[in-house]
Amino acid sequence: MAKRSKKSLNNSKKGGFKRKSKSKAGRRAIKKRIKAKTKRELILGIIAISPSGFGFVAPEDGGDDIFIPPQHLHSAMDGDSVSIEILPERRIDRNDPTKGKAGKIIEVVERARYTLVGKLLANHKVRPLSKRIAADIKIKGSLCGAKRGDWVEVIINPPQDKFEGFTGSIKKKIGKAGTIQSDLDAIVAEYSLEPPYDDEMEAFANSLEPREIERVDLTNLFCVTIDPADAKDYDDAVSLKQTDDADVVEIGVHIADVATWIAPNSRIDKEARKRGFTSYLPGRTLPMLPRQLTAKISLRPDGESFAHTVILTVNKKTGKILSSKRFHSRVQITRRLTFPMVQNFIDNGEYPAEWSNEFRNNLTELVKITQTMRKQRKKQEQFLQIDSSEVRLLCDEGADKIIGMQLKEQKEADKLIEECMLAANSAVATELIDKHISGLYRNHPEPMPEKLEEFAALMAKTFNLSVGDLSNRVNCNNFLSSLADNERKPVIINAFVRSMPRALYENEPALHFGLGKGRYSHFTSPIRRYSDLIVHQQLWAAEVNTRLKSKITMEKLAADISAKEENNDNAYFAAVDRLKLRYLEEQSEDDEVPKVHEGLIIKITGNGMLVDVHSLGIYGFIPHELLPRDFRFNASEGELFSYQRQQAFRAGDFIFLHLRGVDYAKGSAIFKPIL
Repeated sequence: MAKRSKKSLNNSKKGGFKRKSKSKAGRRAIKKRIKAKTKRELILGIIAISPSGFGFVAPEDGGDDIFIPPQHLHSAMDGDSVSIEILPERRIDRNDPTKGKAGKIIEVVERARYTLVGKLLANHKVRPLSKRIAADIKIKGSLCGAKRGDWVEVIINPPQDKFEGFTGSIKKKIGKAGTIQSDLDAIVAEYSLEPPYDDEMEAFANSLEPREIERVDLTNLFCVTIDPADAKDYDDAVSLKQTDDADVVEIGVHIADVATWIAPNSRIDKEARKRGFTSYLPGRTLPMLPRQLTAKISLRPDGESFAHTVILTVNKKTGKILSSKRFHSRVQITRRLTFPMVQNFIDNGEYPAEWSNEFRNNLTELVKITQTMRKQRKKQEQFLQIDSSEVRLLCDEGADKIIGMQLKEQKEADKLIEECMLAANSAVATELIDKHISGLYRNHPEPMPEKLEEFAALMAKTFNLSVGDLSNRVNCNNFLSSLADNERKPVIINAFVRSMPRALYENEPALHFGLGKGRYSHFTSPIRRYSDLIVHQQLWAAEVNTRLKSKITMEKLAADISAKEENNDNAYFAAVDRLKLRYLEEQSEDDEVPKVHEGLIIKITGNGMLVDVHSLGIYGFIPHELLPRDFRFNASEGELFSYQRQQAFRAGDFIFLHLRGVDYAKGSAIFKPIL
């Protein structure tokens, strides 16, 4: 499966059903009723179930997560609201993957989902797409025209007791599994992603007229957009202007003025709120805003555009931001650039013939200043210095074909734009706070001690590394910078990222641990993130003296948007998982000579070895039965050893592999070692 950050336990949206949470008073009443009935002290919370079959409950009243052994799950499914009882210590199985409290589920208080998506098997059974639902669903009634191998949506009938399995009835047939279109349709249905806008909504969006507000004319600036080559929208641009002081420049961050077109509680605003984000699945984009409107809003080089601008006054020598100001503007994009184009200019000095000397000088100056700004920010804020990379899947859904894979790494061109956007987001957060305007903030909690302990244990056992105290960013950066620049580094960085908590939206500013900021909002992507659009609308309302959203409203929106973001992420990972496996299978069928892959052993159990195949961006599995028979598992040492060959495999070792096959049921690539 694709590598990713660990799932949060507070997801409030699951496939086919959006939780309508009861009030605090209502939930207290439930707890009181259960306690009176059972005469036991119970805890309410949300359960997250792992693909391995055990669960963790995040208590509603806070505190550490509580481990739920498989035999005590009752009939709970991932995301359900449950009541649990703490088990006596003597009842805790010492093989459980936790050192904390364990419990058993007494009652499922509220179901997170009533439908799921899965593949129809023989004997009227459906295998859920989600790996967090391990058991097959027995289907009763009509198959609704579905045949074996089809994706179907199922209405779930929970078991009446712990000895009965889940049953269900088919709601609808989605399509034949094994095609890109049907696989993506299944992902969209499983994660309840909103469909693209229909023609009527597109026409309505195209008819919208901009609201009026006072604007500053900035059409004479050197102003460029820099985006991926396959960008679908253009919501940010940067500009450069020299001041009367030779050591001071003005960097402009210009954001598409989406609030000009979308007023709070308008028809399009409500549709955008339902979506929360643009969903970028491989081969399919589900936009937050209608495409016709996005085209009108986007900053484009073929005419003037309405922008919401933040001007940063920067000392060129130190990179320090001296001041900032925000206003609405009209801009003219000088040129539309791509990240590869700018990176080629930075690395090799190559550029298109139409770039003038003045244009090249301005771009060079912009690169140098943002690099200096980054150095200043590194010194002042000690942000986590994580060199991330991702193996992206390239799809052509129209042709129902996976084109290939591409390694995406953050380079200087990306950092140029990132530096400008970070500064603008910080400036807007500061303004919201100083002017007492209710806002949304992007916060990132400090890492939990138990997660850091798990990471430290993994590093010691697998890589023989001592990580030290990672509770502060200085030590984190010292550890990251000490890593040897070899094949193990990206694996270690990926594990480090997974040990960190998710960032989330809140209505009060707090620490962003990764960035080292105490005041940070999202302002720079209002075309694809509803959080940013809300901030734009709040600032607009404050300027024209109309009604602002309250802090209570913002609190509810923050929770809803955070849940939608996590749901979007999970949908993306599920799509990448499935399509990468299909691509590997197709490639192996076309190869006369099997490709050789290099993997890093992450974990060894009695069943086999989990390996990280970094070049593919996936985890794979080597079953014990694909190893020579003379290999034995030594549990105390955590190794596979052959006395006959005098060879051992341990976590942290590299191993060469051939793809043996794909297990779609488990969502795993199966490899055979080359010995």
